[in-house]
Amino acid sequence: MIETLIVPGLNGSPPGHWQHHWALEDAGADLVEQENFAEPRLTDWLHALEAGIAACRPGVILVAHSLGCALVAALARRPAASHVGGALLVAPADVPALSERHPSVRSFEGAGAVPLPFASILVASRNDPFMGFEAAERQAAAWGSALFDLGPAGHVNIASGYGFWPDAPTLADGLRGRPVTPAQTPRRRWARDIRSEAAPAAGASAH
Repeated sequence: MIETLIVPGLNGSPPGHWQHHWALEDAGADLVEQENFAEPRLTDWLHALEAGIAACRPGVILVAHSLGCALVAALARRPAASHVGGALLVAPADVPALSERHPSVRSFEGAGAVPLPFASILVASRNDPFMGFEAAERQAAAWGSALFDLGPAGHVNIASGYGFWPDAPTLADGLRGRPVTPAQTPRRRWARDIRSEAAPAAGASAH
C-alpha cells in the first residue's frame, strides 16, 4: 500500500530529480501524474492529487516540491485533507512572482494563506531563486509548518545538485512519527555535499 505520495511542481520532476529517484526506488511511494505539467490548472491538479490520496494508505505523507507545495496547501479546506498524515514541502515557489513568467499558475494564488490541517515541514534554501528565505519563513508561519534550513541549496533540484537526496525520506519519517536515530538526522548541507546522479542542468528551473 502506498504510504508516500510524491507531488511534483511546474514541468514535473524529470529523470535525475530527487523526487523521480524516490518514486523509482521506494515500493511504498507513488508519484502524482498530471495531464499537463507545463500548463497547470489548480482544479485539474487537485483532482489528480485527491485521486492519488484516495488510493493510498490513510495517513499518507505528501512530499511536494516547488509549485507542488501550493497544490498541497490548496487541500487545506477539502475533505481529502483528513486522509493526509503530514507533508514535506520542499522549496515552495512564490506563486505571484512565478505567475509573471507562467500565467497559468495564477489559479494557485491564495493557497498560501490558510494553515494546514496536518503536520508539515517546510524545507527552505537560503538562495532559492523562486522564494527568498525570509518569504519562506513567513510561509512556514502561515502554514503552521516547522522550518528546516537547508542552507544555500538553490531550488533543491537537479540544477542545484539535488539528484539522489537521502535526507528527504528521513525528514518524511519524522512526520510519520518513526524514530530517527542521530546518524539519520538530516543536517544543513551545502548543495555540493549532496551526491547527484545526474549532470546539472544549466540555469534555474521550476522543477
